[in-house]
Amino acid sequence: MSKTFNIYCDESTHLKNDGHPYMLLSYVSIAYPQIKMAKEQIKAIKVKYNYEGELKWTNVHDATFPMYNELIKYFFTTDIKFRAVVVDKSQIDETRPEYTFNDFYFRMYYQLLHHLSDMENEYNVFFDIKDTCSHKKLHTLQDILKWNSSIRHFQFIRSHESYFVQLADILMGAINYNLRIEKGDVEGKVIAKRKLVDKIQEHADISLNRTTPLSKKKFNLFFILSRGCRHCFLRPSPAGGRPRPRSWRSGCFCRRNWL
Repeated sequence: MSKTFNIYCDESTHLKNDGHPYMLLSYVSIAYPQIKMAKEQIKAIKVKYNYEGELKWTNVHDATFPMYNELIKYFFTTDIKFRAVVVDKSQIDETRPEYTFNDFYFRMYYQLLHHLSDMENEYNVFFDIKDTCSHKKLHTLQDILKWNSSIRHFQFIRSHESYFVQLADILMGAINYNLRIEKGDVEGKVIAKRKLVDKIQEHADISLNRTTPLSKKKFNLFFILSRGCRHCFLRPSPAGGRPRPRSWRSGCFCRRNWL
């Protein structure tokens, strides 16, 4: 029997010259019939701790840690799933013909969402509005994924309208914070954030700095940290001439032959 899932996407430090080493794209996935109850339970956690603001990684500190800690515990007791793609931006190669940072950005969204191609289920995909270019991005993403008949609806929403976009922001923020500490980009002085990273890692029972096995459906990470896969981005022309970019759909993201 067909099921419907809502996919709530968010992104972090994804701009080309924002001074941050990693690009992260992520989503939270929830079955449509579970949405109402999940909203009520998340709201109850906020009320319990008298928390009125938006749920965000930047709002994690000593005073708010108990509430965020309970929210993470709640996430790991549910069927809600999380997936993220992590990219070391220093390894994005823009020297190739017809290949830009924006091309890579959209390829990574393809990598994030392309597996939603089973014919048994249907998906509604929601994107967090980030800037004035958001609607142009939506049209591009629709074009990239239009072959996927399982995705029936695309829409932009604002993060304050969705607990699930906010949840993606928290989980993705923790991954990014942990990576930036390891890289020396931040000192990691916020103890509450360090503790929340540890809690997520403990519940997920994985490392937060490497690709997880495909079998890890609850909390799935895919890292792209080296300089491109020749099978994903370029292939020889049929006539043996100049290489050309592969199509969106044919990009392999094969986890092998990374240069």
